[in-house]
Amino acid sequence: MKKISVIKLVGLLLVGILALTGCGTKEDAPSNSNASGETLYRIGISQLIEHPALDDARKGFEDGLKELGLNVEIDYQNAQGDIPNTMSIAQKFTKDKVDLIFAIATSSAQSAKQATSDIPVLFSAVTDPVQSGIVEDWENVGGNVTGTSDKVSTEEQLKMFKDIDPHIKKIGILYNTSESNSEIQIEEVKSIAPQVGLEVETVGVNNVNELSQAIGSLVKKVDALYMITDNMVASSVELTSKTAIEKEMITVSAEETQVRGGLLVTNGLSYYELGKQTAQMAKEILVDKKEVSTIPVGLAQKTITTYNGKTLEALGLDPEISLFKNAVKVGE
Repeated sequence: MKKISVIKLVGLLLVGILALTGCGTKEDAPSNSNASGETLYRIGISQLIEHPALDDARKGFEDGLKELGLNVEIDYQNAQGDIPNTMSIAQKFTKDKVDLIFAIATSSAQSAKQATSDIPVLFSAVTDPVQSGIVEDWENVGGNVTGTSDKVSTEEQLKMFKDIDPHIKKIGILYNTSESNSEIQIEEVKSIAPQVGLEVETVGVNNVNELSQAIGSLVKKVDALYMITDNMVASSVELTSKTAIEKEMITVSAEETQVRGGLLVTNGLSYYELGKQTAQMAKEILVDKKEVSTIPVGLAQKTITTYNGKTLEALGLDPEISLFKNAVKVGE
């Protein structure tokens, strides 16, 4: 009897030690916590290409997460403008089982949607996520994808041409033929332009090497240039600005960073603020456990008219034109 009791006692002690060891491992190093025991969220960021607008969206998102107090580990991947790379990046994030994917630009968002139906996906810098097939509806997005759009009033932007020079009749648009986002914008511009007394001429390019020749060709056919939120063309904003100034040509942009890069004027959004707006959505999903499908696509909460002072001076325009008097000046 004494031997049996000792064996039972040793067995009970072993079971207790194993149980305590198991509990200790789980509590000390849970899979989604850091060494301090804080919840650690792993976020994969997929960005189509480096240029100021998309960089601002990413920085705004990261700063927004910090301001909201989220403890995050970010895996940033850039497709370097190669659309097939966006799918490889999305598949990597899916395999890594990140907690959330932040997709910057239309192609990145389309690939993320295609790669996973389980991991929450947020997008930004997408003009029309419905026509791009990323969400079902602006309000009732359905599925695991939502985000923020950079869509602004095209009509207000086109009216600026006439506000600056009523003699402008034909505007030119340069775009990447591989970006569905760009084709959607051009269709909208063509539908609105006649209402404000403008004609539209477009030139498509397949890669950055074609940009210089395309710009040179386009400026011979039009009175002014309109720059949509095309990611490839945005990367050549300095070239476009220089060419337009040489031709004494007015340029209107769909967004602020292109004006900082040398184009004349925009009534547009701040991609940095749009990124911060998207960070708030990330908190709702990760911390507040809100269902992605219940979060509508967000639009910029405010727009602002911005003009480049150096470009205005180079073009010899009157700074007393009401459009400029009430706008924010950059480019000093």
